[in-house]
Amino acid sequence: MGKTKKYSLKDIAEDLNVSKTTVSLVLNDKGNENKISQETQKRIKAYAKKNGYAPNQLARGLSRGKSEAIGLIVPDISDQFYAKIAGIIEKKAKKLGYNVVYSSTYEDSVEENKLIRSMLNRQIDGLIIASTQNNADDIQMLKHERVPFVLIDRHYPDKETDYVVVNNFKGMKIATEHILNLGRRKLGFISLNTPLDALNQRYNGFKAALNDCGIELDEKRVKTLNQGYFADEMPNAIKQLVENENVDSLVFGTHYLTMEGLRILKSINVKVPEEVAIVSFDETQAFDLISPPITAVIQPINDIGSLALEILLKKIENRKTTNKLNYENIILDLKLEVRKSCGIKD
Repeated sequence: MGKTKKYSLKDIAEDLNVSKTTVSLVLNDKGNENKISQETQKRIKAYAKKNGYAPNQLARGLSRGKSEAIGLIVPDISDQFYAKIAGIIEKKAKKLGYNVVYSSTYEDSVEENKLIRSMLNRQIDGLIIASTQNNADDIQMLKHERVPFVLIDRHYPDKETDYVVVNNFKGMKIATEHILNLGRRKLGFISLNTPLDALNQRYNGFKAALNDCGIELDEKRVKTLNQGYFADEMPNAIKQLVENENVDSLVFGTHYLTMEGLRILKSINVKVPEEVAIVSFDETQAFDLISPPITAVIQPINDIGSLALEILLKKIENRKTTNKLNYENIILDLKLEVRKSCGIKD
């Protein structure tokens, strides 16, 4: 079976005995403003439709000064949190005529640098970035070159940028207060050894809740694990907290730390919540299916994705019409989904 012919602007122009420019103007909805007759416009559009003509999106975008594509750079696109955000952004962007190109840094600032420059070379219209927070030079470059971009999940507090983040401090404080209100007093905290401001704010929220309750922080009950080796380090951290420090609760800084911690607790036969209460910052879909279901701070994923895209598209549209730089900074509140992993008040 022969291949179906793929029509080009040149083919349509030759078959209809009109210029290639005329075909391009009509198919880009510029026929009226260029005084092309209605009859000619109808002929061209009907012919293109009949023969399944599909314009090259990049070429069409460049002719309009746009690529009609935006870039999304996240730490790990396979992570449920970022995958959901990507899905929301992609779905809404497509409805508005944009494709989304996304990739992962795996928390590597060198990789983030490469991805930013690669996407700029592809002439994307703008970027949404969950940065490693160790790449200030590229952020400054984007600002200097007036590239439309929005930071999500993480931002640079000392730089003026557009960003959509959550109130990490308040979210963790609320989660810790929930455990304290149930009468637990020997709280352990497990997070990552990282420069990320979000995780530092969660730790600060944990400490603030203890302080408000008149409990002095015991540094021996705080474990910060290596980002790349947390699974290897988790067994020892859990055993130290449960066996040596006799904690009655564990507060986890991320959902994936929670999952790994639960696995270790089960392996050493620690009962949740009878012996140790559990609360997590962020969740996975499995949290309400695990026995017992896990109490977790819930991030407004839909709002993060939707607002970031909304801000970015405004920046793209206004890029060539204004020199005034107005930055939108959105900090979203969180909610605590109370399930059964913390037990009830004695």
